[in-house]
Amino acid sequence: MEVFTYQGQELDVFAGASNWKRYWGSRLRKWISGDVLEPGAGIGANTVLLQNPEVRSWHCLEPDARLAARLARAVTHLPNCSVTQGMVAAVAGKSFDTILYVDVLEHIADDRGELAAAASLLRAGGRLVVLSPAHPFLFSPFDRAIGHYRRYERASMLACSPPGCPVESLFWLDAVGMLASLGNRLVLHSRHPTPGQIRFWDRYMIPVSRVLDPVLGYRLGRTMCAVWRRT
Repeated sequence: MEVFTYQGQELDVFAGASNWKRYWGSRLRKWISGDVLEPGAGIGANTVLLQNPEVRSWHCLEPDARLAARLARAVTHLPNCSVTQGMVAAVAGKSFDTILYVDVLEHIADDRGELAAAASLLRAGGRLVVLSPAHPFLFSPFDRAIGHYRRYERASMLACSPPGCPVESLFWLDAVGMLASLGNRLVLHSRHPTPGQIRFWDRYMIPVSRVLDPVLGYRLGRTMCAVWRRT
């Protein structure tokens, strides 16, 4: 197995962004059910968050050995949850009802090939769910520092659509955070947000985005969400 080491250091910092996690979790949870595969599960913060009564089993994939060990400890209390070190090729031959990429696809050079491989593991009617950073013009030193290849726009996300998987939903979240990201891109040029900045964004900006985003029709935001359904 190829050795992989995750170069980002932001997982622990963002793990405490409880308002943000509850927000996007509330928007994605309705598409997460049955047997779930989560590539790039990291330290398990999202795995724990997204559990719901519609989930039958949850299989985490994490290519970084150090993170995979932490992940296994974090989800040990969850029923029917397992961890494998690796990515999608490690579970070839298995099938799932939901495959979930949370802040992962932007770290993968061949994003189209990745989603095509993932979609081949979906059962008929199964869903491929992706949450990733939006807007290439917001690409910053922080994105580069944590190994992002890209941020997505509508066209680039739709270009990743796997064969036989029409888009079911495409929307954006955190309009207020988008303005903060733009400020960082143009003014601060920060490689890493401080814990204080994350707390301020999570505590004060996310509640405003929760009110503003539906007013804007979920058409503007720092983060893009896409859902495909296999026919």
